[in-house]
Amino acid sequence: MNFLDLLRAVFALAFTLGIIGLAAWAARRYAPQLLARLSAERGERRMTVVETLVLDPARRLVLVRIDDEERLLILGEGRELIEPRGPKADAGAES
Repeated sequence: MNFLDLLRAVFALAFTLGIIGLAAWAARRYAPQLLARLSAERGERRMTVVETLVLDPARRLVLVRIDDEERLLILGEGRELIEPRGPKADAGAES
Protein backbone atom coordinates (compact mmCIF):
# COMPACT_ATOMS: atom_id res chain seq x y z
CA MET A 1 0.00 0.00 0.00
CA ASN A 2 1.62 3.22 -1.08
CA PHE A 3 1.02 6.75 0.08
CA LEU A 4 -1.59 7.57 -2.60
CA ASP A 5 -3.75 4.59 -1.59
CA LEU A 6 -3.62 5.66 2.06
CA LEU A 7 -4.45 9.26 1.14
CA ARG A 8 -7.37 8.11 -1.04
CA ALA A 9 -8.75 5.98 1.84
CA VAL A 10 -8.53 8.92 4.29
CA PHE A 11 -10.31 11.26 1.87
CA ALA A 12 -13.01 8.65 1.19
CA LEU A 13 -13.61 8.27 4.93
CA ALA A 14 -13.77 12.05 5.43
CA PHE A 15 -16.16 12.39 2.48
CA THR A 16 -18.45 9.63 3.82
CA LEU A 17 -18.54 11.10 7.33
CA GLY A 18 -19.23 14.53 5.83
CA ILE A 19 -22.23 13.21 3.89
CA ILE A 20 -23.60 11.54 7.04
CA GLY A 21 -23.14 14.76 9.03
CA LEU A 22 -24.79 16.81 6.28
CA ALA A 23 -27.78 14.46 6.20
CA ALA A 24 -28.16 14.68 10.01
CA TRP A 25 -27.95 18.49 9.89
CA ALA A 26 -30.52 18.65 7.07
CA ALA A 27 -32.90 16.36 8.95
CA ARG A 28 -32.74 18.58 12.03
CA ARG A 29 -33.00 21.80 10.07
CA TYR A 30 -35.64 21.01 7.46
CA ALA A 31 -37.63 18.09 8.87
CA PRO A 32 -38.16 18.61 12.63
CA GLN A 33 -41.73 17.30 12.36
CA LEU A 34 -40.35 13.98 11.13
CA LEU A 35 -38.10 13.65 14.17
CA ALA A 36 -40.93 14.71 16.50
CA ARG A 37 -43.24 12.13 14.96
CA LEU A 38 -40.65 9.39 15.41
CA SER A 39 -40.18 10.24 19.10
CA ALA A 40 -43.93 10.63 19.74
CA GLU A 41 -44.76 7.11 18.53
CA ARG A 42 -43.48 5.64 21.79
CA GLY A 43 -46.57 6.82 23.64
CA GLU A 44 -46.96 7.69 27.29
CA ARG A 45 -44.29 6.31 29.57
CA ARG A 46 -45.38 4.50 32.72
CA MET A 47 -42.03 4.50 34.51
CA THR A 48 -40.02 7.55 35.61
CA VAL A 49 -36.93 7.97 37.74
CA VAL A 50 -37.82 10.31 40.60
CA GLU A 51 -34.43 10.57 42.32
CA THR A 52 -31.04 8.87 42.57
CA LEU A 53 -28.57 8.87 45.43
CA VAL A 54 -24.99 7.59 45.17
CA LEU A 55 -24.07 5.61 48.28
CA ASP A 56 -20.50 4.73 47.28
CA PRO A 57 -18.65 4.15 43.99
CA ALA A 58 -20.24 0.71 43.60
CA ARG A 59 -23.83 1.25 44.85
CA ARG A 60 -26.66 3.69 44.36
CA LEU A 61 -30.28 4.12 45.44
CA VAL A 62 -32.88 4.83 42.78
CA LEU A 63 -36.43 5.93 43.51
CA VAL A 64 -38.68 4.90 40.60
CA ARG A 65 -42.36 5.75 40.03
CA ILE A 66 -44.33 3.08 38.14
CA ASP A 67 -47.89 4.18 37.41
CA ASP A 68 -48.83 5.76 40.78
CA GLU A 69 -46.54 3.67 43.00
CA GLU A 70 -42.99 4.51 44.05
CA ARG A 71 -40.37 1.78 44.48
CA LEU A 72 -36.87 1.96 45.96
CA LEU A 73 -34.10 0.06 44.12
CA ILE A 74 -30.54 -0.58 45.27
CA LEU A 75 -28.24 -1.01 42.27
CA GLY A 76 -24.63 -2.11 42.24
CA GLU A 77 -22.06 -4.86 42.48
CA GLY A 78 -23.72 -6.89 39.74
CA ARG A 79 -27.08 -7.27 41.49
CA GLU A 80 -30.24 -5.30 42.12
CA LEU A 81 -32.31 -5.31 45.28
CA ILE A 82 -35.92 -4.15 45.22
CA GLU A 83 -37.71 -2.90 48.29
CA PRO A 84 -40.19 -5.62 49.31
CA ARG A 85 -43.84 -4.74 49.01
CA GLY A 86 -45.75 -4.43 52.21
CA PRO A 87 -49.24 -3.42 53.21
CA LYS A 88 -49.94 0.27 52.66
CA ALA A 89 -50.08 2.04 56.01
CA ASP A 90 -51.53 5.21 54.49
CA ALA A 91 -54.66 3.47 53.16
CA GLY A 92 -55.91 2.53 56.65
CA ALA A 93 -55.04 5.90 58.20
CA GLU A 94 -57.00 7.93 55.67
CA SER A 95 -60.33 6.09 56.15
